[in-house]
Amino acid sequence: MIRPASTEPASTRPVPTWSVGDHTVRRIDETPLPPETGPWLLPEATADLVTQVPWLLPEFADDHGVLRLASHSFAVEADGLRIVVDTGIGNGKQRANPAWHQQQTAYEERLRAAGFAPESVDLVVLTHLHTDHVGWNTRAEGDDWVPMFPNARYLTSRTEWDHWAGAELDEPRQQMFRDSVHPVREAGLFDLVDVPDGGDGHRPGRTSAADARPYTGPGGGGAEQPRRAGARHRRQHPPPRPAGAPRDLQLRGPRPRSRGPDPAPAARLAGRHPGPAARHPLPAAHRRIRPRAGDAYRLVPAAPQQR
Repeated sequence: MIRPASTEPASTRPVPTWSVGDHTVRRIDETPLPPETGPWLLPEATADLVTQVPWLLPEFADDHGVLRLASHSFAVEADGLRIVVDTGIGNGKQRANPAWHQQQTAYEERLRAAGFAPESVDLVVLTHLHTDHVGWNTRAEGDDWVPMFPNARYLTSRTEWDHWAGAELDEPRQQMFRDSVHPVREAGLFDLVDVPDGGDGHRPGRTSAADARPYTGPGGGGAEQPRRAGARHRRQHPPPRPAGAPRDLQLRGPRPRSRGPDPAPAARLAGRHPGPAARHPLPAAHRRIRPRAGDAYRLVPAAPQQR
């Protein structure tokens, strides 16, 4: 059983910030996730397997093979737009997972401290519609759930939306849609974008800031034309999964040559769930590099360039 997350006061910790070209990326911390989360999310990521991947230690896992996980958003300034990527678990939501049920965190205070007042946000990019990615889409107002970002367009994958619209949902997922997705759609703020299927089995389709294209503004070009997010995320092409390895550890193996041109030797990758680490608290922006030996990739934490 996953332990409930505890209520926490607003933090005065500086906001981790990175510059990516002309864009600024800030990580908005929500909450660390309990140790039981790793086996729950990635049951094949056993402690023995994790400790066999040296680059995971100590930043991404502890010496016992326990994955370090957390929930956070990214606040991006790009091309004159203010963008929030994924909105975490949310406060006061009824959830089947005890760690996420009726959570109370200082997420909104941290968002404002980073200079991203909810009413100032232009675009919310939902990479996928899972409970821990959509919670702060809405906030409580009396007995109702209303959009947290009232002046933003919320963008997600049409592929995934169509999947869930045609699926028979269990009650916990219905609850998530009722309190965190449908209120945004009913407010007329919900946009769908056509993107290639992520193909990783974690969700039917995925959206990134790279999938946001020119937007002509409300009423001009149609509500389903997302505005350009500006921040560019290189699409990953992971190698075949070794027997017994979790999908998130696919970077261990060789990379197929048939997937297209090789990416740059080093590129920034902002991850949604890496958690507290020994040297860089809550590292979520990492440098992807190619080792000298072998055709594979590993992640190395990138310390914030400014705070």
